[in-house]
Order: sequence, then structure tokens, then C-alpha cells
Amino acid sequence: MSRQYFGTDGIRGTVGQSPMTPDFILRLGQAAGLVIARHERGSRRPTVLIGKDTRVSGYLLESCLEAGLTSVGVDVVLVGPMPTAGIAYLTRTLNLSAGVVISASHNPYPDNGIKFFSGQGTKLPDEWELEIEQQLQGQLPCNSSVNLGKAKRLEDAAGRYIEFCKSTFPRGLDLRGLKVVVDCANGAAYHIAPAVFRELGAEVVVMADQPNGLNINDGVGATHPEAVSKAVLENKADYGFALDGDADRLICVDSNGRIFNGDELLFVLVAHRLGTGLPVPGVVGTLMSNMGLELALTGLGIAFERAKVGDRYVFEKLQERGWQLGGESSGHLLVLDRHSTGDGIVSALQVLGAVQGLGQPLAHILSPVVMMPQVLKNARLPAGYVWSNDRDLAAACEQVRAELVGQGRLLIRPSGTEPVLRVMVEARDTARAEGLVDRLLAVLPKASG
Repeated sequence: MSRQYFGTDGIRGTVGQSPMTPDFILRLGQAAGLVIARHERGSRRPTVLIGKDTRVSGYLLESCLEAGLTSVGVDVVLVGPMPTAGIAYLTRTLNLSAGVVISASHNPYPDNGIKFFSGQGTKLPDEWELEIEQQLQGQLPCNSSVNLGKAKRLEDAAGRYIEFCKSTFPRGLDLRGLKVVVDCANGAAYHIAPAVFRELGAEVVVMADQPNGLNINDGVGATHPEAVSKAVLENKADYGFALDGDADRLICVDSNGRIFNGDELLFVLVAHRLGTGLPVPGVVGTLMSNMGLELALTGLGIAFERAKVGDRYVFEKLQERGWQLGGESSGHLLVLDRHSTGDGIVSALQVLGAVQGLGQPLAHILSPVVMMPQVLKNARLPAGYVWSNDRDLAAACEQVRAELVGQGRLLIRPSGTEPVLRVMVEARDTARAEGLVDRLLAVLPKASG
């Protein structure tokens, strides 16, 4: 069965347009509740945790999900705004059946999404998502009153998660004497990330911590790292950390305003473990990971494998290999002996722990890594166009790949979260990479409007 609704990171779209409509989200709650109940062990009533980011549409979708889940006999625990990784943590530690996050991550506020976690705090298995889609095709019941689920609110959710984040920082170290800028993206971590850094001893300059439902990711956060870079220089801070709307991504800035992406931060974590004598048998990146990272890791004798784009696929390959470290250029970092999913706050603490442990600045730790320029552009395509059947595009791609042999890479793929085709070229020269991308975009048909 092919997927109709689930993408690489749950279900996502513009609110008010299919599938992000009240009637569908209620049905999704019913379908998910039936599947979760089917997999529940023992005789206990299934219970699902629901959290969200700060989009104004979160109120609407939360109510619809709650109604759908309780209508089929599933109890609900509400926590309000909470980072995605916080939902994963609380779901696992409270021994619940599943967790749900209402968020469109780094997308602008008109979008929203639904993503599920298993009771172990990991992304829901593909098989479960397919079961939910299959359930959506049929009749969805509403239980009689005696068999309806109940809903309650977990009042101390933020405090529990703050303590967890702090516990991942290396023992015997603290952040006293450091001044850090924390960009909360007006998102789910606005009331959590600053407290974590402060309670570990840092002087914290907070930005984008005033969500109003409409300003999430608006010119701030991990997708706009120039904002935190500017703030670091203005405040003469030691570091800056930019999260995205649901705080599962991290982009870092040093005292000089230099921006470090996920590939670079992943290398820093590897270097720290090697420097402290811990084994690093292998690392997982994605098809988008920079070739410079791959060459640097293999130069250290560390195996490097690429997964499909999406942190769920990085996680799956890490599990297959029994490895601990993986990530994406966008800032999703997986440190599986610290958390079961990508966590921007925990990742920031791991980076600070690495810098302190190695006694070197970020730029020096990254001296063995020579990143290749990457040019990525998105193309919105006409309705009904199937890019994989376009012979002219296939011929152009074959020609570009031939020109890049030994000197770069071409990656062309549909987005899993937006209705666009992504074209990326990696080459030793930025101008060449951009020229090759533009050549391919010129072959594609243009969307109307």
C-alpha cells in the first residue's frame, strides 16, 4: 500500500487545505487511536501524549486530535507547547502508548503537521503509519459513552524535560563563565531552552521567545541563522544556538559570528568521542550530507553511510548498524546514547561538552574538514507533472553527473514536507555548482502563477 498522507516526517500541509482540515484531523485521531489500541500490550487502556508548537492553529488541531482519540477509547494527556524531543522523552518515561506532536517544524505559521512517536520515544514505525492510512479508508466508529477515553493535563511537563536536558551534559562540567545567545524561533522551546542553559550556569541572552501564534520561524531560528550570528556579535557572546519551531534542529555560531551547520557539528561530536578514547565505529548522514564530512570521517578510519533524507531514516540505519551518531546538514543530530530522537537543546549541550572536553574552539576542531560548496534550489512544478518520467530531465541529469565524476555530486528529489522538487549540486566551486543547478531547473516545466 502506498502512502497518501504520511511523508518523511508525519503529515504536513497548509491549515484549512487538505489534509490539514478539522474533519480529517479528527478522523486521523480515530484511526491512529484504533491502531495504537491494537498494538497495546496487556489489558490497560491506551494513553497518548499530545504536545504542540506555538502556531495559532495548534489549538484547533489539538482539539480535533483529542476528540478523535477519546472517541475510540484512548485516554489523552495534554502538555501544551513542548519541543518534539520533549514529547518523545515524556512518552517514554511516563510509559505511555504513543506520543503526538502538532508541528510543522521549520515551516512558516500557515502550515502545521502531525507526527507520531512510539511508546519507546522513537518515530512511529512505517508499518504503523500504513495501518493508520488503511484505517482511514474505512468506517471509523465512536464508542458509547461508557467506553470513551478521558483527557487530562500534565502540569509539570516543562520541568521534567528541563531536568532531562541538563542530565545529558557531561558530569563535572558546567557553563559558568560562558555567555550564550539562544534563538528559540518563537517556537516550542521558548520557555524551556533558556532555562536549561541558565540552570547549567551560563549567562543567557534570549531572542525570539515571544510567540504570538503567527511569528514562529519568521526571520529567526535555525532556518535564518544570520539572526543569531548578528546577536552574538552585538552581545559579544561566546556562542549562539538557533533552534527551529519544534526545537529538533540546531545551528551553532561561535564568538566570531561564524555559522556551523549540522554536518560540521556532527564532526565535532565525533572528534570529542575519539579524543576521549570512546569508540566511533561509524556515522550515518543523508544523501544531502556534504562530501567534505564524508572525506574527513573516512580519513579518520570511520565508516560513513548515507540514509535517505529525514532523521527517521538516519535513526533506522543507526539501529541497523548499532551506531550512536548521525545527523543531517539541516541540524538534526542524533546521539542515541543521550536521546531516542533528534533534540536541538541536547545537541547544543553535546557541542558545548565537546568544546570543553577538547579544550579547543569549534573552528580549530573542524580544521580537518573542508566542506564542498552546495547549491540547493527548489522548483514548484505543475499539477500532474511526474518528474521521474521526464526524459529531458533524465538526460540533463546524466550529463551533469558525468561532468561531476570525482569532483562532486548531484541529488534531485521531491521534498517530503513541501510540494517542491529539490535540486542540489555539490562541486568544488560554488559558481560551477550554481550553473549546473540552473541548467537543470531550466529543463523543468514551470508551475502556473
